[in-house]
Amino acid sequence: MSTNAFSLPSDAALATLLPPQDSAFTPIDGLRRLRDAGLDQLPLPGHGATLRRWQMLAAIAAIDLSLLKLYEGHTDALAILAELGGPGAPAGSSWGVWSADMPDARVRLRQMADGRHVLDGRKAWCAGAHGLSHALISCWNDAHQACLATVDLSQPGVRVTDEGWQAIGMRACASVDVTFSAARVFPVGAPGAYLERPGYWHGSAGIAAAWYGAACAIASHLHARAQHAAPDPVRLAQLGQIDCALRAAGALLREGAAEIDAHPQRDAMALALRLRLAVEDAATLVLHLATRALGAGPLCRDAHFARLAADLPVFLRQSHAERDQAVLGGIVAGAEEHPWTL
Repeated sequence: MSTNAFSLPSDAALATLLPPQDSAFTPIDGLRRLRDAGLDQLPLPGHGATLRRWQMLAAIAAIDLSLLKLYEGHTDALAILAELGGPGAPAGSSWGVWSADMPDARVRLRQMADGRHVLDGRKAWCAGAHGLSHALISCWNDAHQACLATVDLSQPGVRVTDEGWQAIGMRACASVDVTFSAARVFPVGAPGAYLERPGYWHGSAGIAAAWYGAACAIASHLHARAQHAAPDPVRLAQLGQIDCALRAAGALLREGAAEIDAHPQRDAMALALRLRLAVEDAATLVLHLATRALGAGPLCRDAHFARLAADLPVFLRQSHAERDQAVLGGIVAGAEEHPWTL
């Protein structure tokens, strides 16, 4: 089916599909339910419905950020395979994108004499490794070129460890280390294609939509309290600050999605950095103000709020903070005129 025919499910439909937050349901179970319902067939970035894609990411993030982490990885993998002309995902498969590199955790791509490609080494930050069936993994060939390959995680040459994750936040996404020993893989695209394609920054910008969805869910608890409690000038002031921050961030996301759809082949690095940095600031402010306004109650007694409050600060650290600000500042400084005319 055409992914641009995707229809956003209602909140009620999502609530029916996904169980209550205090159940024993795991993020991988949630991903499989979303996949089986066809809700992983999102519009591809830059194909005219990028906002709809981001709205779905925001909706899942508002429910559970560990589930979102797996869902975003799976849907990002499908978009990458489509953009680079990779193989179609087998029916019933669930995918991750494992592209983080650490100095002591790089994997090597080798081509054997019979033409097969195999992978060796250790990969860190492998979200969902214990439950996924496949992954797109970044690796390095013998010419020291960055490559991308698909790997079936059920084969003997893949070992999923319990190592590499100590945080309480985002613990349910199980972002552990995985080791590979002559594991059979299939390269996707030419060396360097993963980072050079337009969709790399489109996907990076989509993470900001997830942060935004989680921030809105946290803010909704304060909104509900303000509706049903006696008027409190301090709490209303905090809600007013949150409204300004989220509306500004939401406007940037809508503008960014429209720009990607209008110019899908344009370098979207500056756009993605701007969205991520603006939404990071907004989400950080929301978390700060909402917890001050609501006190310890929801942090200790509301499972949904407590989980979001623990997960969001960890997830936000996908941002490179001041380093990304410096990169964006360099791009702005290189423009002939300032870009802020109304």
